[in-house]
Amino acid sequence: MAEAVLAHRAGGEKGAEYQAIGLVSAAHFVNHFQHLVLPPLFPLLKAQLGIGFVELGLALTTASVVGVAAQLPVGYLVDRVGSRRMLVLGLLVAGLAYLGLGLAPSYPAMLLAMVFVGLSNAVFHPADYALLSAKIAPPRLGRAFSIHTFAGFLGNAVAPVTMIAIAAGAGLNVALMAAGILALVVAVPLVLARSADSETAPQHPARAVAERREGMTSILTPTIIGLTGFFALMSLSGSGISNFSVVALTSAFGTSLSVANLALTAYLSAQALGVLAGGFIADMTRRHAEVAAVGYGVNAGVVLAIGLVGFGTVPLLLAMAAAGLLGGLIMPSRDMLVRAAAPPGAMGRTFGIVTSGFGIGGMVGPLMFGFAMDQGAPQWVFGISVILMIAVSVVALIGDRRSARRRAAPLQAAASAD
Repeated sequence: MAEAVLAHRAGGEKGAEYQAIGLVSAAHFVNHFQHLVLPPLFPLLKAQLGIGFVELGLALTTASVVGVAAQLPVGYLVDRVGSRRMLVLGLLVAGLAYLGLGLAPSYPAMLLAMVFVGLSNAVFHPADYALLSAKIAPPRLGRAFSIHTFAGFLGNAVAPVTMIAIAAGAGLNVALMAAGILALVVAVPLVLARSADSETAPQHPARAVAERREGMTSILTPTIIGLTGFFALMSLSGSGISNFSVVALTSAFGTSLSVANLALTAYLSAQALGVLAGGFIADMTRRHAEVAAVGYGVNAGVVLAIGLVGFGTVPLLLAMAAAGLLGGLIMPSRDMLVRAAAPPGAMGRTFGIVTSGFGIGGMVGPLMFGFAMDQGAPQWVFGISVILMIAVSVVALIGDRRSARRRAAPLQAAASAD
């Protein structure tokens, strides 16, 4: 009888975990899908609105800047209001923004929509990771993080072809409205899934007053600031390969455009598969910093070879796939490092601050790698990426050593007192 009760309880816990992973992954899919709603439609938007590519680029920059600026306050709201509610709000805001843009397209409307899309984008990483951390048992958390990240990659992969297909078949306005409707549809299960709420334990009134007095900046510890820099370096190192490898390969080695694009596809596809495999690695070890450091160290060697050697088609595809696989393997361990650094009850704020590093890298990377291309130095796209990957390895190891010393200090003090 007792065994049956335990089995039933375990089945219920697994069901709650599956529900949390499904809800969060669907929301993350939509979030990444919406990252690539506008770029495939640039030619159509340019023609219909009578604007240039600079104006279109400004719209994307607006969303990025607003998203980075909102990360910390949104992370605080995640911790106070709840992950599920904030995910619902994020999906509704983004969905209505694209729906409104599709109903009345104009350049001012686009800029306004991108402000709301940026605000909504700030919700997803803090809320996703906070909900998963609350609902998934620690032995399976790495795999949960990996599925969540894979869903984002999938959203990136299907968005361009989907938007082009809808625009070709039903027009630009309908395509924009469809992107909004997708977010609204995915919000419905989250609205209904009240069991996915992860409310924090009631606080003592004095503790609550103290937390309000300290404000959001109380979370800005050296470890969290270091992890933010770590994420920014990771974003920078990957953006060169993702955004500029095609033009760098064609310019530096005369690689055909079709082969260079195929190599990028191999990189992105292997990266997505690496994320899933990396979840198992993250659950098998607590030495996440070493996993990140070794992975990026080896990856730096692979990318250096790509930038120095004019590989033929097959070796190039294999090398780019290896680089993508290694980059993907590291991502769940990266997320586990942040979870370990988060103070109790501050998971949303912690991920909100740390993942702002993605936005910082996204703003700086295109300018840096674009400058290298404009200077007639396409191989430096890979060279800069290598330097950044080595920096990521070093930062991961240094940060881990400092964290270990801080964790050991109280134990040493207790031992001395005895």
